[in-house]
Amino acid sequence: MKSTSSLLTIAAGMLAGWAAAPAALAAEPYPSTYQPLPSVPTVIVNATILTGTGERIDNGSLLLARGRVEQVVDASRRLREEDAVLIDAQGRWVTPGLIDVHSHLGVYASPYVKAHADGNEMTAPVTAQVWAEHSVWPQDPGFARALAGGVTTLQVLPGSANLVGGRGVTLKNVPSVSYQGMKFPGAPQGLKMACGENPKRVYGERMQTPSTRMGNVAGYRAEWIAAQKYIRDWEAYNAKMAARAGREPADDEPEPPARDLKLETLAGALQGEILVHMHCYRADEMMTVLDMAEEHGYKVSAFHDGVEAYEIAAEVAEHGVCGALWADWWGFKAEAWDGIQENIALVDRPQGGCAIVHSDSSEGIQRLNQEAAKAMTRGQRAGLDIPPERANRWLTDNAARALGILEHTGTLEPGKMADVVIWNGNPFSVYAQADQVFIDGARVYDRNDPARQPVSDFELGQSAGVAE
Repeated sequence: MKSTSSLLTIAAGMLAGWAAAPAALAAEPYPSTYQPLPSVPTVIVNATILTGTGERIDNGSLLLARGRVEQVVDASRRLREEDAVLIDAQGRWVTPGLIDVHSHLGVYASPYVKAHADGNEMTAPVTAQVWAEHSVWPQDPGFARALAGGVTTLQVLPGSANLVGGRGVTLKNVPSVSYQGMKFPGAPQGLKMACGENPKRVYGERMQTPSTRMGNVAGYRAEWIAAQKYIRDWEAYNAKMAARAGREPADDEPEPPARDLKLETLAGALQGEILVHMHCYRADEMMTVLDMAEEHGYKVSAFHDGVEAYEIAAEVAEHGVCGALWADWWGFKAEAWDGIQENIALVDRPQGGCAIVHSDSSEGIQRLNQEAAKAMTRGQRAGLDIPPERANRWLTDNAARALGILEHTGTLEPGKMADVVIWNGNPFSVYAQADQVFIDGARVYDRNDPARQPVSDFELGQSAGVAE
């Protein structure tokens, strides 16, 4: 399926008024041009529906219209919509579209060759100035594979080589000729940070700093302090300009601070405009990061990969931080040694706990539902009550919360985007497959219809020339 979306012209003067506000709040210079594909009203009946809110509706019905979820009802009520496509989902399950909060699709594209290695800018320990979206290759075949696994939204992040790797971007999983055509409208950007072995190894091997964990923390703190000064400098400049309001320009007109792309990003995180996503494995380091966030006045949205998060599940929940985790990755390096398969279930357990199943893998993103099933099963074996409607939140509601898009997607509630997956059965079965996938109400994938199985131009190849 080829993309039919047209790119909107970027409005002139996006940076007009730059001097009137802190740099971190400047207008988006690379705005989303995403436009929902055409859709028709659709009624799905006789389904087992997991709404993403923790609710399960047996023999339920769902109405999608005008790109939104219109109604979700149980068997006691009937949905009627003239000219709607009717899908009888008897024996099948329906969930919100899955959301992967930690992906590198497009920046570490398939086939994995050096030319496609665009995820780590390993030229300095702090590269907050780079944006993952500027590396995204929309033709990565991995996007279509993820769609076949029910993934409708994903955050693409830089890698974890640096203390601060740069900004991430949230995408709608639709075919497009540009990343801007995939860019989730209104989604805040993320800031990828990393602690532990990765940055100290990358730079320690070069005889640079940081080469130790204490060097890691010192590096973060120095940058946060610089960003705080950057904000103060802009505030002072704005105050001076406000005081001069209505006066004619003069020789003593204050000079605005020099624009700094790195500090712009860090200032955005301090001001809550950019969400901090922290790659961190060890419990002690996560506790240090929580203290550092309090010291400098910012919030961590999610700890990613944290194989020891179970050890501090209560503290993480108390701070309102999500744990974006693997089901069972462990032991592949020293800081991953204490991982356990009950990790996700234990992080989910405390009051206010926010557990998320993420992939960090071009293969794992194709079976996020099975990864959640593994975590659910391990939790149940440990004596925890984890029904499917709770585990489903690890892939939908909680993930949307961590990305700052819960008001738009992540649950099947009236008014939200009609991002929906129809599964051939219980999605937590090893035999589960996504039969149909809807994004904003448009049927973008159908396992039984090759015309609705997206293929990128890269996969089509070239026709051999034929001599006349």
